[in-house]
Amino acid sequence: MSHNTNKVEWCLKKGEKEGTKHRGLIKVKRNDKIIEAHIKKAEHNLNAIIDFKKTGYSDWSASAAFYSIYHCFLAIINKFGYESRNQECTFALIYTLIEDKKIDLDKEIVEEINNMDVEEKQETPIIELRETEQYGISLSIDDKAYERILEIAQKILDKTKEILEA
Repeated sequence: MSHNTNKVEWCLKKGEKEGTKHRGLIKVKRNDKIIEAHIKKAEHNLNAIIDFKKTGYSDWSASAAFYSIYHCFLAIINKFGYESRNQECTFALIYTLIEDKKIDLDKEIVEEINNMDVEEKQETPIIELRETEQYGISLSIDDKAYERILEIAQKILDKTKEILEA
């Protein structure tokens, strides 16, 4: 059993134990309205990335990119009958769905977002960039990082829509 599968099992147990205010994963019935709402939120956050840059608040673009992607992942997991209230659990489930070939999503693009294998990557994962910009004192991100997060967020949104239609 992979590390991600073990993590998903732990998250499900945590979710069961904690009930409706859980901080893990729970099994739910697929809800197309919830899925659609997550996609709308992802699109909203994608537009915010651009708007923040235009108005001189590009430091907030990193958070908007992360949450655009995160809402895509929440839509995907709902398609498979899950609800998450924990980022680590969401990422573990996404990795498991990839490993089990239930979704066609490049694991490397997910690693661009998450903290996985940071030592091997030359670029900062989006989650780390978001944390740096959110909690740090920088007022902007450089153009290269901005273009990268915008591109990845758009790719994930497009790919999510394909996954949801399949």
